[in-house]
Amino acid sequence: MDVERIREDFPYLKNEETKDIAYLDNAATSQKPQCVLDALTDFYSKHNANPNRGAYRLSYEATLLYEGARQKVADFIGASTKDEIVFTRSATEAINLVAYSYGLEHLKPGDEVLVSVMEHHANFVSWQWVCQKTGADLKVFYLDDDYGFDMQDFKEKLTDKTKLVAFTAQSNVLSSKIPIDEVIALAHAVGAITMVDGAQYTAHHPVDVTEMDVDFYAFSGHKLFAPMGIGVLYGKKELLDALSPFNYGGDMIEYVYEDHTRFAQTPEKFEAGTQNVGGAYALGAAIDYLSSLGLEHIAKREQALADYTLKRLKELDFVDVYVSKENFEGTNIIFNVKNVHPHDVASILDFSKVAIRTGHHCAQVLHRYLGLNSTCRVSLAFYNTEEEIDRFIEALWQVKEMLA
Repeated sequence: MDVERIREDFPYLKNEETKDIAYLDNAATSQKPQCVLDALTDFYSKHNANPNRGAYRLSYEATLLYEGARQKVADFIGASTKDEIVFTRSATEAINLVAYSYGLEHLKPGDEVLVSVMEHHANFVSWQWVCQKTGADLKVFYLDDDYGFDMQDFKEKLTDKTKLVAFTAQSNVLSSKIPIDEVIALAHAVGAITMVDGAQYTAHHPVDVTEMDVDFYAFSGHKLFAPMGIGVLYGKKELLDALSPFNYGGDMIEYVYEDHTRFAQTPEKFEAGTQNVGGAYALGAAIDYLSSLGLEHIAKREQALADYTLKRLKELDFVDVYVSKENFEGTNIIFNVKNVHPHDVASILDFSKVAIRTGHHCAQVLHRYLGLNSTCRVSLAFYNTEEEIDRFIEALWQVKEMLA
């Protein structure tokens, strides 16, 4: 993979004002390639109309682009039909859709929802709230001694009372390989459905939801080199067909009478109001771009870069790194500089034009479990370079000299 050539595709990485910044916060959001920015501009300058509404050519064009983007997403993640793809504002909204439409209607006292301690708040708080509303019990399974899923704990807590298992395909905090297929298979064996948060996984690995046999899978566009404000929910069609919508308004109905309403078919019944059509179209452009590079090549490049970053961090005796020893896989590495608050670390690194994330990373439950108030996080993408990592390490030495 020719990283220097690829960096030319990203305006932020070659702009005179920003090209010297080592952007290492890709788990929060990714930079955007020119083709994605062009797609956004192209839609609003040439095709801007409300899809599925107007009986005129421009609206028809917008409809074709919107539905074309839906088909690209379906093909990208291995859905059997584009009708299994619901556009949302974000992965968070996608998970909330399942929480409202499935959780509130199907869970009851005595049922159990099983979630991992690794979860982002979106896939934890949603189910905590549903359990509070329905009387179901929320059960949490924890980690082993190597920062990975404790599968023994999971198996012990998985019972015939378990009706839903919610877990992340890749943590936004810890880089540990997660046995996605095994967790799904075990959940299905007791009759539970599965909700997988793919926000941190989809941009870095090939995904086939049909092969996974996952029931619901969510991801966001902005972590996938697409614009903010566009997300995706995949759901098995038979499940989506059986659900009621949780958002009501225009374009999600078939007929409205004074005393009742008949909703449109899946997926339209979940897409009330004017959608982010330009964002969906640009998401399609991001998918085309990633497909041109090859997800297999991306995964290989990013893992090599993560291995290099971990190696360099371990050279620093004033840094504590929290990472799997035997099961390291992913692009996120959390650490702390001894006796220095993470926010101070980030501020000093910022002066050296190195951008990282600090805090609890929307995973307070995980941080409490680890006994940490907050951490520093470096998160990588295929366009990052070893030279940027070296600058990051050099900046950490400056932190030590100033504060440690």
